[in-house]
Amino acid sequence: MISGHTRVIAHIGVPTESFKAPMIYNPWFEAMGIDTVVVPMGCETADFAGFLPLVARLRNFAGALVTMPHKVATVDLLDEASTAVRICGACNAVRRDPDGRLIGDMFDGEGFVRGAIRKGCEVAGASVLVVGTGGVGSAIAASLAGAGAARLDLYDINPASAERLASSLRKAYPEIEVTTGVNDPAGREIVVNATPMGMQEGDPMPLDVTRLDPGSFVGEVVMKREETAFLAAARGRGCRVQIGTDMLFEQIPAYLEFFGYPTTTAEELRQLATIRY
Repeated sequence: MISGHTRVIAHIGVPTESFKAPMIYNPWFEAMGIDTVVVPMGCETADFAGFLPLVARLRNFAGALVTMPHKVATVDLLDEASTAVRICGACNAVRRDPDGRLIGDMFDGEGFVRGAIRKGCEVAGASVLVVGTGGVGSAIAASLAGAGAARLDLYDINPASAERLASSLRKAYPEIEVTTGVNDPAGREIVVNATPMGMQEGDPMPLDVTRLDPGSFVGEVVMKREETAFLAAARGRGCRVQIGTDMLFEQIPAYLEFFGYPTTTAEELRQLATIRY
């Protein structure tokens, strides 16, 4: 029941049709007796810079989940940014402090890495390819570096984006080999599609799947469908895979702590979730 006491977490991005977070958070809030709801808000790019500061002024604003295409633009709207935000240049969580300041953090990378490790993937010492260096790809690359990956290959159709991330990673983790410009997955122990390719039927593959090594761990960030054509092809090659929503389940406990709620586990969230595709 939504009432005048209900607090709102704004889930901001476009298109909203692929959003899965409300189907995870809201059943959990209801089960825990917490009077908060996550509400999808389809804010266009041109309106975002004006919209986020205003929605955060609502008296019942509990925080914001920020997704594509606004994660990078959010950084310039913050009063305070976490280390993760500064490294990857993107933000997916915003809260307001008692003084009205907007505080931002980034949990995509932590969610991806937690999920991979729980599936038995050895991140420490691994050779990694990340395709897509926007907000989510940057966060995943930063978290993989923080978890001890030995080599990171970064690829983006915008070379400047990949180079910017590479420069930030080299400064933060000088011991890691970081390269850009090649999206060949051969020989890579971890391969990540951090692009939107796979959201629509008929999208091209983000890389040549015939070059995937059968022993690779292959992850996806697209959440519009449970298994994209890319993951299906990787599974067909004998690879272990991680679907996009796994990353979401693993990062939500960190989000809840950030917003000041009791935390939980990915398992409890899965038991209560009502995800539909």
